[in-house]
Amino acid sequence: MPALVVVGAQWGDEGKGKIVHFLGRSADWVVRYQGGDNAGHTVVFDEQKYALHLIPSGILQTGVKNVIGDGVVVNPRAFVDEIKMLEKRRIKVRGRLFLSLAAHVILPYHVYLDTLREEGGRGIGTTKKGIGPCYEDKVARIGIRVADYLDAASLRVLVRQNLKVRAAELAKVKPLDEIEAEVFDGYEARRRFLARYAADTGLILDAARRKGARILLESAQGSMLDLDHGTYPFVTSSNPVAGGACVGAGVGPTTITGVMGVTKAYTTRVGLGPFPTEIEGAVARYLREVGKEYGVTTGRPRRIGWLDLPQLRAAIRMNGVTALTMTKLDTLSGVHPIKVCVGYKLGKKRMAQFPPARRAQLDVEPIYESFPGFSGDLMAARKFSDLPLGARRYALAVEKALGVPILIVSVGQSREQTIVRDTRRIWG
Repeated sequence: MPALVVVGAQWGDEGKGKIVHFLGRSADWVVRYQGGDNAGHTVVFDEQKYALHLIPSGILQTGVKNVIGDGVVVNPRAFVDEIKMLEKRRIKVRGRLFLSLAAHVILPYHVYLDTLREEGGRGIGTTKKGIGPCYEDKVARIGIRVADYLDAASLRVLVRQNLKVRAAELAKVKPLDEIEAEVFDGYEARRRFLARYAADTGLILDAARRKGARILLESAQGSMLDLDHGTYPFVTSSNPVAGGACVGAGVGPTTITGVMGVTKAYTTRVGLGPFPTEIEGAVARYLREVGKEYGVTTGRPRRIGWLDLPQLRAAIRMNGVTALTMTKLDTLSGVHPIKVCVGYKLGKKRMAQFPPARRAQLDVEPIYESFPGFSGDLMAARKFSDLPLGARRYALAVEKALGVPILIVSVGQSREQTIVRDTRRIWG
């Protein structure tokens, strides 16, 4: 049965949440497989806006069940708060959301460590949510998983062990006994709350697959923030690429039938790091304001750039992308001309591929091709033929250059503002 991975094909913030919500209409399960509450999905549903950080956006789709997989790092406080927010807005969560017992938990000392590093001269532009330090503990084999968190006696021992390991850094914040007290402040109520959702999600998904369920797997962040394949060291601490779906959800690679890459019609990035097509000035300000390019989690203004074809080719390759979604095409309305990076210059050398070396990533100069702009309000378009001729030509030129079909075009935040060119090819 079909299992489709939805990945960000740039540096995140491509609009994956909306696309997962849209495709969730034909899915039985939606699975989040990596990242933490540093991610943010803005979804408009029934004319209401929802900002989700941890829970899969499939939760807004009636009848769809959702999983937070073992590859996700979970802040118990954020988990409780997000569920309560949804329930307050009359979204049914119980019985529809399952939290992996193997997922690692973010505790207050992880947040302290993250903040210390960001503000102490070692920062890379993180959200200070404790994501990186939690993944560090996981790799160091001192991490605390949901199953451990639910066992009060084990948790106490593990927390004290970890505080000793991190004592040199944490002593700069406050005494260790105060940090330990903070971990357990309100703990029993949170433990009972998490226990209602905790499950062996790998077994659940395997059973669903065997019964013929359609499974949609969603990443957080974007491909160029992947720990192994992104613009290292300015990356996240996990693997947003499609290969990470198998590890982070507990499904085998033979279950994946398609990979949907999501790209904006231009490019954005939050935080530090290489960004070859970054622009400043009037056009950047226009796109930021019209496209509301501010981080869902942090509110930080996003860096703006033109579409980067070498970067997208790298994302297509590393993910095995079978189809693309282009979002925010409507934001480009009124921009004349529209530039697209078709290659790079590095000194006297021309390059067609995104370079792996960090120095080259910083030093390359984009080679641009210009396209005529287009005007008008695209948000009412429901068919590809409804779009202005210039918008259609732009999308088709990108499709041809990349060699991957753009099957979905988004022209607004709501689910209805979505143009599907070929439904049959989406799920692979």
